[in-house]
Amino acid sequence: MLKFLISLFSSPAILLGAVAFIGLVAQKGKDFTDVTKGTLKTIVGFLIFQIGATTITSTLQSFNVLFQDGFHIHGVIAAPEAATAMAQGKYGFVVALTLILGFAMNLVFARITPFKNIFFTGGHSLFFACVLALILKFEGLNDAWAIILGGTILGFCSTALPALCQPFMRKITGGDAQAIGHFNMIGYATSGLVGMLFKKHANETTENIKFPKFLSLFKDFIIGVAIVMLIMFYVATFAAGQAATAKIAGGVHWLVFPLIQALTFTAAMSVLMYGVGMFLEEITNAFVSISTKFIPGSRPALDVPTIFPYAPTAVLVGFLGSYAAGLLGIVIMTVFHFSTVIIPAAHICFFSGGAAGVFGNSTGGWRGALAGSFVMGLMLAFLPLLLLPVLQQMGIQGSTFPNVDYNVVGILLKQVFSIF
Repeated sequence: MLKFLISLFSSPAILLGAVAFIGLVAQKGKDFTDVTKGTLKTIVGFLIFQIGATTITSTLQSFNVLFQDGFHIHGVIAAPEAATAMAQGKYGFVVALTLILGFAMNLVFARITPFKNIFFTGGHSLFFACVLALILKFEGLNDAWAIILGGTILGFCSTALPALCQPFMRKITGGDAQAIGHFNMIGYATSGLVGMLFKKHANETTENIKFPKFLSLFKDFIIGVAIVMLIMFYVATFAAGQAATAKIAGGVHWLVFPLIQALTFTAAMSVLMYGVGMFLEEITNAFVSISTKFIPGSRPALDVPTIFPYAPTAVLVGFLGSYAAGLLGIVIMTVFHFSTVIIPAAHICFFSGGAAGVFGNSTGGWRGALAGSFVMGLMLAFLPLLLLPVLQQMGIQGSTFPNVDYNVVGILLKQVFSIF
């Protein structure tokens, strides 16, 4: 039964659906049909969103392979998926129970503290649970204490860290009903602060950029994404060459493969944004009742694509700014002979850098979007170096957890253990 419940509620779609169900039942005047419709729309909308996100991740992983082969750069890839698989393989029991306790402690902290955020990005909670399990086991804690301490830290961070971003979220969304739930929140708040350096230009938003006529296509977000991704994929493909591209292209011609991948990415972006719109309205309405009856004043902390529709051009600017910073990081690490070179993962830069662009844009217009996302890219590149020795000693090789919050909290936790 425990395995069934862990499996069921480890799915963010089911978790969001359960919250929507509770909220809709608590609302007066909602009959069975309304409750069923709202619950299913929440679950299906989130699954549509996940389909889009998964497809985006898959296409960008292909880009990563081509880029590394083409430019002969080898090192540690800043993407958490492989690192998570390794961590679960070594400490699966500790990771799973840390995740479940983290969900529970999130609700407890939201009830008893001024931080009223309920974290719904289950994938990021899983990544954080892996980082905490690895560090706590590295420090010699037994399973029980690793789970208790890890779950408590995860629950507190899930509740408190979104508060750093809330002043900027109010600017982005025009309200206070939604928080950001993505463990780069220290980075997003930093991007918003960097944007404030350009506050006198805050009205010059990315969404009002007067593109030259030949760039007018970029005013259509989806077309703009398609063009940028076509350029990036073909640059990486020509750099990698026919043999390397054919190796991952299957039966697709090596010059057709980048075309299909770039346009698949674009289609997935459309799917993702449709899913966001479908579930966001339902879950927000459900939270009105939950806030009133169970955790007064609480708000959902949701994944970063939920803010993409507010400034879609800023997402593109943020992606490019973040990825440029990651490439600069490679140059710096190579020139100064770092023992490890962190290779930026395009899908991490897209989601994290894109969100940083939206935050920077909210306070400093297009200048803030570009500068804020560039700073985010540097954080994603250099912070993992500080925690990497611990992860490598625990058997995590060839990959790492790039996200800002994992690394900042992990480094602080290491410092606390070094003192005591």
